Amino acid sequence: MSSDTPVEEMSFEQAMAELEQVVGQLERGEVPLDQSIALYERGAKLKARCEKKLKDAEEKVAAITLDANGEPAGLKTVEGL
Repeated sequence: MSSDTPVEEMSFEQAMAELEQVVGQLERGEVPLDQSIALYERGAKLKARCEKKLKDAEEKVAAITLDANGEPAGLKTVEGL
């Protein structure tokens, strides 16, 4: 069942694990309609959380810049992700 942890406080791994549980429950049809709606709503929040955490991680990815001799010269934040 759903965790008591607010979605906004979950790590990517926590949100993904719970999202997998929610999807499994909905696919198996093991919950009544009212509970299915609540699960679907929580699943949507979990999906959004996972997407945000991935976007945050992508923004932190850095590329190594090389100087004229092909030697590492530093790091540059990757843009456009």
